[in-house]
Amino acid sequence: MKIAIYSRFLKQEHVPILQIVLDNLSKRGAEVFIYEEYYKTFKNRVKTPEKIHFFSDYNNFKTQNIDFVITLGGDGTILEVITIVRDTGVPIMGINLGRLGFLAMVEMNQIELAIDALYNNSYVLDPRTLLHLESSSPIFGDNKLALNDFTILKRDTSSMVIIHAYVNGEFLNSYWADGIIVATPTGSTGYSLSCGGPIIFPKSGNLIITPVAPHNLNVRPIVLSDDSIISFEVEGRAKNFMCTLDSRHAIIDTSIQLAIQKSDFNINLFRFTDLNFLYMIRKKLKWGIDYRN
Repeated sequence: MKIAIYSRFLKQEHVPILQIVLDNLSKRGAEVFIYEEYYKTFKNRVKTPEKIHFFSDYNNFKTQNIDFVITLGGDGTILEVITIVRDTGVPIMGINLGRLGFLAMVEMNQIELAIDALYNNSYVLDPRTLLHLESSSPIFGDNKLALNDFTILKRDTSSMVIIHAYVNGEFLNSYWADGIIVATPTGSTGYSLSCGGPIIFPKSGNLIITPVAPHNLNVRPIVLSDDSIISFEVEGRAKNFMCTLDSRHAIIDTSIQLAIQKSDFNINLFRFTDLNFLYMIRKKLKWGIDYRN
């Protein structure tokens, strides 16, 4: 089996965790591919298999016929690896070295169990919707995907921005706000949630538009079918605004028109067979727990 390992950097306290992953893959005879920039951060601190391979971007990743990607980090690490995996169909197993871990579902004490499940084919793959951005001026290069959300936000002033939103070409609303979020079901537990948006199940077939600090109190988050095309025009006192796709950002001006829609392919996240979305909500958001008793 060809297994790729991706992370951004290796903290000293996580050296034993990476070693456990590599040792478990080695004893199963896996062919290991490591993200090149990550490898540079630990090559003298970790014992690696005798023969390893490297990948650096989407173009050389897709030629390797990888069977699975293992990420070491938090949810942000998974958001980053999406830009490499893209439409290859390679599933992602996230080992959580961060805090919350909605997407990176394997805890540090479950690594051997997870790799066993991988080789025994006793796991579930959760397909997750991606967003695709189109713009009248090129931004984000050829990497216009987001797993969590797309946002437009004010940047250079404390004044609100005015964002004119359209759904399938029909005018929806003019949002007077600090910004706006378009979230996938996966992103519904992220930035959108903190701005009052609803939690959406991964397979619900919806997208969410959530305003950020809207001035009109009757403006609330709205749930749309994920076959909608949502387009925006921005105006305000400032010349520039910020646009984001997950953790990546670009600076735009009022001349740029933007449109968001569901990508024509999904990504697949590894999970244990008994750890579904309801379990993750209860565990991560502490639902059903009464701290008074």
